[in-house]
Order: sequence, then C-alpha cells, then structure tokens
Amino acid sequence: MSAVKELLLLLPLVLLALEAPLCYGACVEVDSDTEAVINEGFKLGCIYCKMRGEVDATATVKWSFKGSGDSDFSDLYIYDNARGEIIDPRFYERLDWNGSKNTRDLQDGSIYILNVTYNDTGTYKCEFSRLLKYSNYDYQTAIEKNITINVVARLTRGMASILSEVMMYVSIIGLQFWLLVEMIYCYRKISAAGEEALRESAEEYLAIASESKDNCAGAQVAE
Repeated sequence: MSAVKELLLLLPLVLLALEAPLCYGACVEVDSDTEAVINEGFKLGCIYCKMRGEVDATATVKWSFKGSGDSDFSDLYIYDNARGEIIDPRFYERLDWNGSKNTRDLQDGSIYILNVTYNDTGTYKCEFSRLLKYSNYDYQTAIEKNITINVVARLTRGMASILSEVMMYVSIIGLQFWLLVEMIYCYRKISAAGEEALRESAEEYLAIASESKDNCAGAQVAE
C-alpha cells in the first residue's frame, strides 16, 4: 500500500519533468536556414532580441536582395507600423510577413517566400532598426544580417546537423532522467526524515508514559 502512495505522490513530479522541455524563452536569436528547395516555401529568418523587455520600443524591418547575377542590392520588402510592402516585382504574390504580429515592438523580422525558384538564389540582407523609448530620451539601435540562400532540387542534411540533433535529444532525455532521479532521491530523503521524526516522537511519548506509570506505582506503594 505504501508503494502505491509513493507512486501517486511522484506522478505530478514526473509530469512536471516531462513538460519542462516545452517551455520556451521569450526571444532567441537563431540563424536562418540557407538551403531552399525548388517549388517549395522557405522562411528567411531575422531575429533581433530586445535586451530589456520593460522598455517600450518600435521597430522597422527592411529586406534587400542581391541575386546571383546582380552587382548591387535592391529593395525587396519593408515592414513598418504593422504593415508590410513588397517592393521587388520578382516577389509579387510570393512573399509574406512571418515575423512578430499585432505589435510595433518587433523582435522577429522573418519573411516567407512561396514557390521558390532558382532565380531566388542569392544574398538577402535584413536591416533591423529599433527605437527604444525611455522616460527622458529615445535611443536608436540597428543591425544588419546577410543570408546567402542556395536553391536546390532536394534538401540535403550534413552530418554535423544530424549529430547536433541527435545530441540535443540525448541531452534532453539525460536531463529528464537526472531530474527524475533527483526528485525521487529528495522525496525518499524527506520521507525518511519524516518517519524518523515520528519514530522519535513515539519513543519520547512512550518514555514519558512509562515514567508516569512508574511514578504512579511508586506513589501507591508509599501509601
């Protein structure tokens, strides 16, 4: 019966450990993929995290494109004041905003290209401009990220990518197992301490009761 009670007490802790990997950070700057597949969709990632979340800010994202046969960048897309505009006619009806939505405080400036063609091969430049609004002044920050895209007939994965993914899952499983072992150890330690405290209390109570009984017997003999 005690084993069943222990399992019932540990069940919420186990569920909590399994849910731990599902927590996501507020903002993580992840590099964009660089290999697109012909006739499929492709996400061009551009993330610029705001270090101080309590500061109000507005941001603008501008994308430029330089094809494999072009000598200079040309304006591709601009997103400002919660509105996006496609500038390059080569991407009309093939490009959509895939970043932060329903806010002017942008952190994700990614875009999505539909029906990728070989002509989309080239370098894409993401220009992220943010205006931080403090109580007494405004502060402007900006970054540029260049992403070189290669369009292929079929997606290929390098050995490094495969090993990284395997190691990630191994690490997650290992951390979950370690957390479970730690919770079981702590539970057993606390349970043992509680049982020891109860045992000491019972022994102390019996000693007091025995002493009281002896005192009563001595008093009766004296009478």
